[in-house]
Amino acid sequence: MTEKNTVTIIGGGLAGCEAAWQIAERGCKVCLIDMKPLRFSPAHHSEKLGELVCSNSLRSNDRTSAVGLLKEEMHRCNSLMMRIAYETQVPAGKALAVDREKFAARITEIMANHPLIEITRQEIFAIPTPAHGNPPVILATGPLTSDPLAESLAELTGRKRLAFYDAIAPIVAADSLDMSIIYCKSRYDDGPGDYLNCPMDKDTYLKFIDALGKAECMPLQEFEEAKYFEGCLPVEVIRSRGDDTLRFGPMKPVGLADPKTGEDPYAVVQLRKENREGTTYNMVGFQTKLTYPEQQRIFRLIPGMAKAEFARLGSIHRNTFVLSPELLQPTLQFKIRPDLLLAGQLSGVEGYVESAAMGLLAGINGARLVQGLALVVPPRETALGSLVFHLTESDPLRFQPSNINFGLFPAWEKKIRKKYRGEERAQRSLAALEKWQLAVNL
Repeated sequence: MTEKNTVTIIGGGLAGCEAAWQIAERGCKVCLIDMKPLRFSPAHHSEKLGELVCSNSLRSNDRTSAVGLLKEEMHRCNSLMMRIAYETQVPAGKALAVDREKFAARITEIMANHPLIEITRQEIFAIPTPAHGNPPVILATGPLTSDPLAESLAELTGRKRLAFYDAIAPIVAADSLDMSIIYCKSRYDDGPGDYLNCPMDKDTYLKFIDALGKAECMPLQEFEEAKYFEGCLPVEVIRSRGDDTLRFGPMKPVGLADPKTGEDPYAVVQLRKENREGTTYNMVGFQTKLTYPEQQRIFRLIPGMAKAEFARLGSIHRNTFVLSPELLQPTLQFKIRPDLLLAGQLSGVEGYVESAAMGLLAGINGARLVQGLALVVPPRETALGSLVFHLTESDPLRFQPSNINFGLFPAWEKKIRKKYRGEERAQRSLAALEKWQLAVNL
């Protein structure tokens, strides 16, 4: 597709597919370009579009949480990702987790069958130059953007790109776990007990963190700098910050009383279903850059995992993002090139939901560019607007990728009791979203 009214999207992940859906549903043509299976990033393995890599969890479903509110806003904006997530949902307490294979398969099917979307399997080495009439281009290649394309982006912006490192948690086979030790329970019994819990007493915990602290990690390449996103630290990095950091982090035992003793263990490793069938489980919060042999040795020290078989071991990869406060308009257009929009984690958001949310907004504005309509920016009071504000109004010297959180929202104009703040945020946000949708005819 090369027509003037065609939007080109580079990248077939969550952001790219969400953008394609938003554009096509508005009657505009889309050329969706993805390099798989011609080439895979270090973290991707499937030929399917919309592949989830790090986890199968989309986090809290409660609209009184920031991410739950963001999901509700996206749902009200006809988000494809949210619709398919609920179609392929697996039990995870109050969290929204999906069957990753079914999720990607369904996204791929919808993209392939939409009459206004054409999929091209091709690696793009440079950002397309502006064409006659400047048909829009959306760059949604994600945090693992290839080196040639990242270099092209750096040349376009004239600024050195930034990088941080993200680690992937291991997945274990359910039938290799010792259920005489492990027990099912959600924290504070909040839900039907969708998590498996591996309890540790103090002695076991100290032996575990001692082994973890001495374990061998994968070395960084010469060009790499160890710069981690605080919201997704490798488990060994957390351990290096003190003996109790894991017990107050991913191994927090509070609210997870062992039914055998009726008391909270000293520490707990939680496992979450990776698929509907419950044949595999994800090690919650156990992102890691340990070598593969060390992962197997260390993680088999966890009670109930002595004979664990790993369906996937953890790994580390470079994540790339741009300095959005200096480069992007609130419409997600580049300041220096309005026909080029940025979507997904490359823009400086963190997380699957946030990535898809930026794809949603880039898609809406990409379609409006083609249609000759004024571009839109969601209200500051909304989760969508707060993410955009973070990307475009943050101090460039302090800018760091971020998940959605209430700290990004406008400050309260009056004191509100803490237990009411979540619902108050939700009501204000959804009211502002509805008013905005009516005003811009979304």
